[in-house]
Amino acid sequence: MAKWGEGDPRWIVEERPDATNVNNWHWTEKNACAWSQEKLKELFINFEIEGEGVSCKITEMEKCEGEAVANNRKGKLIFFYEWNIVLKWISDGNSSKDIEGKINIPNLSEENDISEVDIEVTLKDSTDEGEKVKQFLHTKGKDVIREKLKKYVSSLKEEFTKGMILPKKDNDKEKENISNITSGFNIKMQMNAAVTPTNNKTANCKISTTTIKQNVKFQCRADEFYNVLSSIEMVQAFTKNPVKLEPKKNGQFELFGGNIHGEFIEITPTKIVQKWRCKQWPSGHFSDVTIDICEKNDHTEVNLTQSGVPVSEELSTKENWDRYYWDAIKRTFGFGYFM
Repeated sequence: MAKWGEGDPRWIVEERPDATNVNNWHWTEKNACAWSQEKLKELFINFEIEGEGVSCKITEMEKCEGEAVANNRKGKLIFFYEWNIVLKWISDGNSSKDIEGKINIPNLSEENDISEVDIEVTLKDSTDEGEKVKQFLHTKGKDVIREKLKKYVSSLKEEFTKGMILPKKDNDKEKENISNITSGFNIKMQMNAAVTPTNNKTANCKISTTTIKQNVKFQCRADEFYNVLSSIEMVQAFTKNPVKLEPKKNGQFELFGGNIHGEFIEITPTKIVQKWRCKQWPSGHFSDVTIDICEKNDHTEVNLTQSGVPVSEELSTKENWDRYYWDAIKRTFGFGYFM
């Protein structure tokens, strides 16, 4: 890959099958929602789980809410998926009445390894025989269900890899990386940013940058919000990942598996200033983040200003501040949405 700011021959249209978008290098996205819902139904409906003298059958997919997208960005395949699934199951049992219940899978996403996906088993009517079936599904049944989830993920990648990276004119078949974006920034990257660019020098190359501003309201005290961003335990709680955090001037921080890292320039209960970068940004390029925390009569107002964001990353960075900081903080600590 050419260095940032240098010419890259893959941007030049050659005699290739997709002449207007060379080897799908610029940006290609496929919606995998409908396919995913059908695939999950195919995998689970009428699927039988047996063992230890117990036999259960999944009869219905009561809920399958979420989304799945396959992206090709600069020759790298990225899969984003997030599903909340509820399955109905039935077991004949030894009594005249069937035993029924549900299996809830609330967090099937690329952020979680399949082994970490929650699987909750519930029982419609509690009986001794029903509890036996529930216990079987809770222990042995979960492993079988996770195998089906693995099959979905592998099928998603196999199906939506087709045509995402197109052949070059010399028919060279290069192996391309297929990856999931995990809990970090740039989950859903977009190309339709409307910005007013400025110039910033990084590693002796000029890149176009812009400034992001956000205003968010939280139902909490100002000191409570400050603690959320300055306490290792609380940062780990809303990012759901181990973090490195030195909440002091010149202190370092690493979040989301190292995808976000930087240095504190200033940190007080009312203002946090950071040198902040995303891992996939040009080497050595940092933005300047200022978070102003202001307590009002019935809520706390937070103002974010982030300058030096690469133009191509503006929309994805905005979306991920919302998703992985603000919304995650509200959900985790019950700060709610200010109405």
